[in-house]
Amino acid sequence: MTEPSDDSRTRPSAETRKEETRDARVTTHADDTPTSAEDAAAERAGDADDATSRAYKDAIERGARQEGEGRLP
Repeated sequence: MTEPSDDSRTRPSAETRKEETRDARVTTHADDTPTSAEDAAAERAGDADDATSRAYKDAIERGARQEGEGRLP
């Protein structure tokens, strides 16, 4: 396999670098709190059924046992 020549490599434009800098400064924040309509809908929906509860618990357990690429320390 041959190494690519310098001519085949791309160089980010000034616009791209500016956007990357702007993106790096974005901070995270908490989601908005539920609205009264969303709270009411959750109350009407009630608890999840047993099958849904088991599926969520299984997913949480699988995530806790995850190994390999993508695992957070």
